[in-house]
Amino acid sequence: MDWKVFFLSLCTIFIAELGDKTQLAVFSLVSQSRTPLAVFLGASLGLALVTLIGVLFGGVLMRYIPPLYMRLAASFLFIGIGFYTLWKTCLELAK
Repeated sequence: MDWKVFFLSLCTIFIAELGDKTQLAVFSLVSQSRTPLAVFLGASLGLALVTLIGVLFGGVLMRYIPPLYMRLAASFLFIGIGFYTLWKTCLELAK
């Protein structure tokens, strides 16, 4: 196993998800259901499945698209999502 990639993935996902809407949804589910173990197991499985889809899909894409282009596309998608979110928020504030 490549431990450098392992720890990079661990730290990246941990930091990206910290305080994210996923964590807020988990807080809400635990407070409503009062079953933290069930919420933990369900949320963990959900995140694992989403990650599996990303790994499988990314593996297929990497066969056909060079990594540089993948990083550029991901960057532009994140920037686009940010601008879209900002635009929608400004429209709601203007009402």
